Amino acid sequence: MASRYVPAAGRVGSTRMYDRSMAVTMREAQWRPPLRDRLLRGVPDGGHVVDVGAGTGTLAIAIAQARPDVTVTAIDGDPEILALAQAKPGAERVRWRGGLADDLPLDGAWADAVVTSLVLHHLERAAKLRALAEIARVLRPAGRLHIADWGRPATPLLRAAFFVLQVLDGFDGTRDHAAGRIPDLVRAAGFQAVHVHRRLRTAWGTLELLEARAAV
Repeated sequence: MASRYVPAAGRVGSTRMYDRSMAVTMREAQWRPPLRDRLLRGVPDGGHVVDVGAGTGTLAIAIAQARPDVTVTAIDGDPEILALAQAKPGAERVRWRGGLADDLPLDGAWADAVVTSLVLHHLERAAKLRALAEIARVLRPAGRLHIADWGRPATPLLRAAFFVLQVLDGFDGTRDHAAGRIPDLVRAAGFQAVHVHRRLRTAWGTLELLEARAAV
């Protein structure tokens, strides 16, 4: 059974307020640029990057602007948010596609790197595994997966903050994040060299940056 689609702002958020909310509550400037730079270090000249669940396109546009030689494809299942993304300065550098994380409209073994930020916690475990399997399908051998999403809260205060987010976004999708099980799910999808390389405290909990390598 297909999971119910949840937009970037969550079940109760406003799509048009998403960027402002991200800047205020998520310390976005502290992790998006390092994530972009780390991702691009492994992409060859003329390579291909895919942003799965691209939302309002902030990261996809930043990647395309930093490396004009790279083809950036941004995928999201929400037509409203894609329209907002395509209206931003620099959006003409990105290929925008409608599609869901567990059914990507891309050929296999095509991308050098895939990034997905704040998407997996919207998916129940079975849908997470399907999405990770789809990402593995579209990555070239030894291609890189980069994830920015919630991890186990680092302190009791952050656990309380994340509980509020769970109430808003749903417990089915966020349960594995609260328990710190996302690296294990990535390994279960066949990825190698899975590691969390950064943790960041936010207004909603502990954000983790994870990197993994597709099988050769």
